[in-house]
Amino acid sequence: MNSRVIGAVPKESADSLLPARPSAQLQPAEAANALARLLLERIDGRTEEHRRHQDAAQERLDALGSPHAGTTLHVEGALQLVPRAFLPPDEEGYARLKRLDTGLRLIEAAFPQVSTDVELCRLTCAMLEGAWRSRALAPPREEEPATACACPLCRRLPTPPARTLADYSWRQSAGRPLTVKAWPYRPELDSVLTAGWIWVRQLNDLERDLGLRHRFEDDILVFHEYKRVIDTIDTTHVTQLVEGRLAESFSINSARALVCGLYAAHKRSADEYWLQQHHAGGVTLPQTNPLDHSTYSALQMLDCLFWHVSPDTELWQEEHLASLLLCRVIDDMGDVRVDSLTGEISNFWLADLPTHTKALYAACTIALIKYGCMPEAHEPMWNTWLMSSTIVWMGLTGRHALWFDGITEGLPPAEDCPLCDLQPNPCTGILTHGTTLTIGPRPSAPALSSRTAELSALCRAQFPRTWALFDAELHAFEALHGPWQGNTDSTWEILRRTYVAAVEASMDAPSPDRARQIQQDAGAVGSEKFYTLYDPQTGREDTALLSYMFGCAHPHFIWNATGHQPTTVTGDWLDG
Repeated sequence: MNSRVIGAVPKESADSLLPARPSAQLQPAEAANALARLLLERIDGRTEEHRRHQDAAQERLDALGSPHAGTTLHVEGALQLVPRAFLPPDEEGYARLKRLDTGLRLIEAAFPQVSTDVELCRLTCAMLEGAWRSRALAPPREEEPATACACPLCRRLPTPPARTLADYSWRQSAGRPLTVKAWPYRPELDSVLTAGWIWVRQLNDLERDLGLRHRFEDDILVFHEYKRVIDTIDTTHVTQLVEGRLAESFSINSARALVCGLYAAHKRSADEYWLQQHHAGGVTLPQTNPLDHSTYSALQMLDCLFWHVSPDTELWQEEHLASLLLCRVIDDMGDVRVDSLTGEISNFWLADLPTHTKALYAACTIALIKYGCMPEAHEPMWNTWLMSSTIVWMGLTGRHALWFDGITEGLPPAEDCPLCDLQPNPCTGILTHGTTLTIGPRPSAPALSSRTAELSALCRAQFPRTWALFDAELHAFEALHGPWQGNTDSTWEILRRTYVAAVEASMDAPSPDRARQIQQDAGAVGSEKFYTLYDPQTGREDTALLSYMFGCAHPHFIWNATGHQPTTVTGDWLDG
């Protein structure tokens, strides 16, 4: 690209490129503040029903033993923090924003019901443009002298393994490894993403069919985030959809999907533009990026609100938004090293945040996974299986490095482990007033139920080295969940080739090849057994147990994937 687009835009040129709407004329720092204000205005406080269920869950846990006071760690509400100032976009950035506004105006005129979503998209993309340009051109700030954090979480942060792009050649969205036929036609949509998306809809819809279970085709535009179809998004395509069958058969979520398509196309365009400038030598992108606590959270919320469809009645509930944000954090935990290689700007672990803040967020994901194992967690809202399904989907696809990067040399001691002792927590106020994590002795069921005892017996017979740890984790899981009524055969086959295999590998001499084998076989067993998680009788039970073993059970393979080892930004075809 011409080097003249790198640098400040003359004021008269910039003003001529800006859209006419006042909100779109905001500079990136103003857009970030306006976005935070808009989100805070829309968020609904915690519901009384949700509070009752949470209290009931805690009472049930307390009945298993005397309640113990524990260590507490406070996480600040992200949107209460002042976003960092960014540089204004360059000429190309303003042109992208103008094209975006053309499409958004069209959607808003046809579907005024999504005016808030349209404004979120405008503000987010303005902020994103400023963040990219600040990353490329702003002089580096003086780093404060690093001080070792003595909190129990930071003391357990893993040492990341070195990785190169060649280690991630398996990481793609199309087709493999989940070969479940999700569509009777349109084979381009038979992918790991579609399978996981349909699955979480079915988990949510078993009791309350809100008409969303079979709306995948209306919402399928979210898949335009992926490069293999990104070129199909343009204003002409949006016009055709607005004037065609969508206008005849309207749903709010369908209109939101249109906005999401424009946002995803804009984000992809900005990503590729700055990476191309980096490769051409016009700029040098650092491994870090200027996202702070607030701007990261706001940037991810737009993506989350579209990706994870929910009823309009609970879209803005605090507990719903907390689960959305932490699902994105957990995705970053698995993707951090490959994202650092490919220049991804929205990865939390690459952002310019204190290590302690990142450790707190990682701990929040574990606390929320534990909360999602409890039956009380799933009644107040429709979209409550999202975190559980996310961690299981990660564990059963070769697309994520949960096993590949999570296997470390040697098992850490389970005694007095702060991650094991994190108490379940819905982390409701993580965007608003904050949330407090508690570390204290975890409860344990006095005896295993019959089906869980079968799993324990299978492990004892086949993997005696791992059995004591595996059995202890089953007791901890049933304290949270109650008696388990899942599919013993398929669940054991999955656990044998994922969690148990990884524990066994941790006990042996370090072997990157062995870790890679487990990661690949996790995708294979996912392809073989993923259909069992659709079973209306046992699918939720299996999902709950697998989410616990993949996300919470010692030695915490999800936590082990949080490390970041900077290398050269190279960029490639990876489509995460």
